[in-house]
Amino acid sequence: MGRAARRGSGLAAVFGAALGALALSAGPPDDPVRRSLDYLAREVPRWSRENRCYSCHNNGDAARALYAARGRTPAATAGALDDTTRWLSRPEGWDKNGGDGPFSDKRLARVQFASALAAANASGASAARAPLARAARLLAADQADDGSWPIDDGGAPVGSPAAYGRSLATLSARDTLRAADPGRYKEAVARADRWLDARPIATVFDASVALLAVAGRTDPDASSRRLRALDRLRAGRSSDGAWGPYLTSPPEPFDTALALLALATLEPTPEVRDLIRGGRTFLVDAQSADGSWPETTRPAGAESYAQRLSTTAWATLALLATSGR
Repeated sequence: MGRAARRGSGLAAVFGAALGALALSAGPPDDPVRRSLDYLAREVPRWSRENRCYSCHNNGDAARALYAARGRTPAATAGALDDTTRWLSRPEGWDKNGGDGPFSDKRLARVQFASALAAANASGASAARAPLARAARLLAADQADDGSWPIDDGGAPVGSPAAYGRSLATLSARDTLRAADPGRYKEAVARADRWLDARPIATVFDASVALLAVAGRTDPDASSRRLRALDRLRAGRSSDGAWGPYLTSPPEPFDTALALLALATLEPTPEVRDLIRGGRTFLVDAQSADGSWPETTRPAGAESYAQRLSTTAWATLALLATSGR
């Protein structure tokens, strides 16, 4: 279990796997991924049209899932992403959402929009590299001296679908800088790696982020963290084969999706396949009739449109990344 199965690293590697999975088949109308993409294709453009603003959940996380599907399924048509792509291509305007006021956490907004813009470039929806270069400069300026991206997470020990948490935000920002210009941002990426490598692996959330952070690496430190993280996922797996944020938490769609994305970076051993099957079954069973997933909130059980959109995006990408595994 010491080696990663996929090239690349972090979220970028599993999103690339999602693109490959989509290339195989659009899926029948009752396919869970097809239904989720249909849902997201309706919701992504609706937010800006009805609210006259852009959001991290619709035009960030949810759009990122659609970019992975662009040109490969009927759900992910260019029309669903045109407005978002135009918005993302103007990173200098991200600090204001187009409505009456600024985002509550501008650093987190830049992390999420920059990740979506990188996905737009990877999918071909945005051929211009200049906007991503400008976004990367803004993102790099937000990096703290310790290598992380500090966001306003209220000190929460685990992140959530739309609010990320500091470790997931740092992972996402690191991957975006690599996508934008790995040479220019070599030192920034190295500082982010050192910060991520120093994080404790106590919760299921910690374990998932740790596996994603070391994907593609074969050095002894990475191998050691990979084994510890997998051990945490083993211990935190519920009786129905899914995961919550902590070892003893009831399973949640987001935490299960993040665990699946992490497991997708490992060699597909019989154990890994079994872990993936259980998580996929839970997600498929938990999907709502409209194609979305019930929102994962902290604390659990609250209502949040933002978290529902982001939860659906993470679940969609997890099913794609683990297709055929």
